[in-house]
Amino acid sequence: MAAADDIRPHGPLADSAKLATHVAIIMDGNGRWATNRGWPRLVGHRRGAERVREIVASSPGLGIRYLTLYAFSTENWKRSTEEVLGLMAIFARYIQREADRLAAEGVRMRFIGERTRLDPKLQRLMAGIEARTAGLNRLHLTVAINYGGRDEILRAIRAVTTEVAQGRFDPDALTEAALADRLDTAHLPDPDLVIRTSGETRTSNFLPWQAAYSEYEFTETLWPDFTPAELQAILTRFGNRERRFGGVAR
Repeated sequence: MAAADDIRPHGPLADSAKLATHVAIIMDGNGRWATNRGWPRLVGHRRGAERVREIVASSPGLGIRYLTLYAFSTENWKRSTEEVLGLMAIFARYIQREADRLAAEGVRMRFIGERTRLDPKLQRLMAGIEARTAGLNRLHLTVAINYGGRDEILRAIRAVTTEVAQGRFDPDALTEAALADRLDTAHLPDPDLVIRTSGETRTSNFLPWQAAYSEYEFTETLWPDFTPAELQAILTRFGNRERRFGGVAR
């Protein structure tokens, strides 16, 4: 369940129609960025981690209160063992190196996704930084690792059916909000804006429930080249959009 001081509607933020309070980003293109330069793919992933630092640091000044980053999907296990292990090492190194900076800048860091398949050391690092930054709220940074939207929904449904089987939940009481409370993102508002870098125009199983009414922006820029200036330009375009949520233009 969400903390009392979190904004946690499971639909549009009506009082922030022109502000992208919650931005979610599919960080794509690290490997291509490296191979285009004749470098190993992991070089691109390391450069992508450096870009995360810049985007996180700039987000509060752009009016972003919640930033959710898609770092590793449930399908990414299909990549080579070398790349997967390298990515896990990058995640661990990011947590270790950025912990002090994030805490000093008032960033609360949390993770979504199914953790049990991850290395126990990485799981401990994740839990440690979540605990260390739990009281901070200048920016809510959420990183999706071993995350898949369908898997998340399936796990939520299993949680509900278990509660029903144990007599702790009346199935007739199941609502959208009740199911959303059992998703990994129960502590978050729905994203106002979803951005995907690298020119791909699919959502890749990222927040399918939460992004039902999100605005989307697809950019050709590869993630290591995605700057705070481009983010600001996208946010400006977002502010000029009319969001009707199924209604009609006024």
